Formats: sequence, C-alpha cells, structure tokens
Amino acid sequence: MAELIKGETGDWEIVIGMEVHAQVVANSKLFSGASTEFGAAPNSQVSLVDAAMPGMLPVLNEYCVEQAVRTGLGLNAEIMHHSVFERKNYFYPDLPQGYQISQYQHPIVGKGVIEIDLPDGTIKEIGITRLHLEQDAGKSLHDQHPRKSFVDLNRSGCALMEIVSEPDIRGPEEATAYLSKLRMILRYLGTCNGNMEEGSMRADVNVSVRRPGEPLGTRCEIKNVNSVKAVQMAIDYEARRQVEIIEDGGKIDQETRLWDPAKGVTRSMRSKEEAHDYRYFPDPDLLPLDIKSEWIEEIRETLPELPDEKKKRFMADYGLSLYDATVLIAERARADFFETVATGRDAKLAANWVINELLGILNKDGKTLAESPVSAAQLGGLLDLILDDTISGKIAKDVFAEMYASGKDAADIVEEKGLKQVTDTGAIEKIVDEVIAENPDNVAAYKGGKDKLFGFFVGQVMKKTQGKANPAAVNALLKTKLG
Repeated sequence: MAELIKGETGDWEIVIGMEVHAQVVANSKLFSGASTEFGAAPNSQVSLVDAAMPGMLPVLNEYCVEQAVRTGLGLNAEIMHHSVFERKNYFYPDLPQGYQISQYQHPIVGKGVIEIDLPDGTIKEIGITRLHLEQDAGKSLHDQHPRKSFVDLNRSGCALMEIVSEPDIRGPEEATAYLSKLRMILRYLGTCNGNMEEGSMRADVNVSVRRPGEPLGTRCEIKNVNSVKAVQMAIDYEARRQVEIIEDGGKIDQETRLWDPAKGVTRSMRSKEEAHDYRYFPDPDLLPLDIKSEWIEEIRETLPELPDEKKKRFMADYGLSLYDATVLIAERARADFFETVATGRDAKLAANWVINELLGILNKDGKTLAESPVSAAQLGGLLDLILDDTISGKIAKDVFAEMYASGKDAADIVEEKGLKQVTDTGAIEKIVDEVIAENPDNVAAYKGGKDKLFGFFVGQVMKKTQGKANPAAVNALLKTKLG
C-alpha cells in the first residue's frame, strides 16, 4: 500500500529506488593483498596498488567474486557468466587513481527480487536491477584540523557490492523494510556484516514524487545515508520538500543531496551526474571475468537457509505466529538460539521465553544475544523444570532473573533456594483447608454468587506456600472444597 503525502492541491505518491553499497566480507581488498580490518590506524593498510603508485597493476581477488556470486544467488538474481570491469573517471582527493574500478554495462549479477513484509501482514516484491563489484574510495576527514582536510586510504580498494533496486519502493516504511531485509540477507549469507555505523553498508536513496498514476517525476539522490532510521527521516523530509516546491509553481532540479542529521534536512551537494559524465571504458589492466556454471552451482550448494525459508519453516514446523517467526529470524544467531531451546520442548513456550524474557532484558540492558549471561542450553534447562512441574511459571521468572544475574543453571538455583513446586496434594489440601477456615465471610460471599473471589482464595494459598504450590492442584482442590 503506497504511502501518500497530503499536499495542498491533493495527494502525491513517493517513488523510491535505492543503491546500497555493501562492503564485502573478505580479509583482503578487491585488487590487492592489503588488510580490510576495521579500526586500524589511518593509512596503515594501504598497498602500493591502493595508493595508485606508478606501474602498479590490480590483481582480482577470487574470494570477493565468490562473495558477489553468493549474494546474487541469495537475492534470487541472475548470475552473469561474462562481466567486465570498467574505469569510472572522476576526481576526488581520496581517490588516488583519479578513477574507480567498477562495472557498468556488464555487471556480475543481473535482475533479482527481494520480498519485504509490510506492517499490515502483506508481502511485496521489490525488484533488484543489478549488483556490481567495485573498489571503495578512501575517506576524507574534515574534523582533524581547523584549516586542513586529512585523507585516510585504509578503505581505498576495499571490495564493494553496489546493489541497485528498481524504483518499486513507495514511501519511508517500505524503504526501511527493504533496507532491513537486504541487510538481514547479507548477514545470513556472510557476505557483508551490515554495520552501517562503521560505514560497511551505506545507502544512496533516489526520491521523486508524482500524482498517483502519472509518469515518474524528477528524482534527487540523497548520498551515503548510514542508518535505517536516517533513511526513513531523509525520505520523509525530501518528499515533502519536493511537493512544496511543485505546489508553489517551481520545478525539481535533478541533483545529489546530503542528509544533515543534526538539522533533519537534505542539503544540495551538486548537480546530478549522468553515466556519460564518468567516461566509462573497459579497464585495460583487467581481463573480462568469465564464470563457469559449475562454479556457480558449487557456491549455490554452500548457501544457508535464508530468512524467508526459515520463517516459513518456523511457522509450519513449530506452529509459531507470523510475528514470533519474524522476530526470531531477524538474526541468524537468534534463530539458531531459539532452535536449540525449542528442540524436544514446547516450541511456543520456547519462543515466548526467548522473545519476551531473554530478548526483553537484553534489549533493556543494551546487550546483544552474544553477550547473554544465559545460554540456550541453560534456558532450555529452565523450561524443562517448568514442563515437568518442578517449578511454576511464576517462580520460573524469579529463577530466570537469578540466572541472568549470576550465570548459574536453573536446577542449581532451584535446589539452593528450595523452590521446588509442591505437588503433594495432601500438603496442598491442608493449606486449602486453613485458608477456607480463616475466611468464612469470603466463603459465604463466594457461595452467594461472587465468583471473582475465587482468585482471592488462590492467591492466599499461593502466599502461604510462597508460590510453590502447583497452581493446577490448588485450583482443583479449591473448586471441590468451595463447591
């Protein structure tokens, strides 16, 4: 369902296409053996090739090609058997060669498709136009000196996959769903870590507006947006800016803009270049890339179960709701954690404990699942104690809090604190009789039709047993005695 903007003269539709730059997970760069590790001292990971020293020749990293093919397969896209590296010519201080080695007319991956889940429960397909490989530029640092800009070439030559979508996205909500799903797929595949805050995944967002059903409007490109939230805010601002200009009788200039997160606005950067401005031509130092079908099939065999397949399986095999399955497959490690807890146990109970209790407290503490003090095996052990009636669900929450604080196993905590559930009906019956004897007025009121008082009696019995009485036994005995 397209998100429409209500303008002064009627409704406007937002049309969005995205170009996502995803840094390839690889130990070395696309055309050199220099390290790609994040966070190293400036200019400490720069080979002579990366620095564009005279006479240096690029040598293609086969593993980066494999990662691009793996990504294409994960995007249900066509893998091109023949692709060509070309020079994209432009000047920038952090681009030592004066050109970027990229792909233009013959990319390594062709058309594909991504499914996104929308809040109303519907699924929408977003087309992928292409994925091509290219080298990253360096990084200009403008905040190190009052009058000078510094250049760090550590990132120069790192392998990037540029993933270009069709203009199928309609509004900020669909854009964030697309970006989140793309990042999820890349992380499942292990081809990009998706850390937008480190710059290893960045989005260029093309935004235009039109009357519903009319031809496409003039687009503006917002460069290097580095978080899902920023993408949403940038689209929202830019679309409204364009609507106001058109409704005031102006026209949109095709240009490149920057998102200013401090002011919450997009700012003009430069007029938008077209492909011919870059004077693309095949790189004379690199042969065309020809890939055999057998190699593509070998890579296909290594693909993991991807998010959509996993979600459908969780719903079919474990009987989970769409919401629970969607939350659990959001990260591969989270899905694996859940499966460890759920195997051989009540899957819905496992999902409830993983989502509501464990993820809830980790989120509150700002911790990741990898930092959880409670392992999947330990959480499974706690569920075993609930399922075999050793402890009640209520006491399990107290035990879990102790597990989270101490890292101890549930069984040890239950033993140490004497929390085992009382299932001896004789012992429970004695306490039920005491509660009935101590509350004659409430007994009379209950028998006179005040059914809600039943909860009062349950509460009194649980209080006397410090929450350790088996709730089912308490309910059954009270119904008999009060009936």
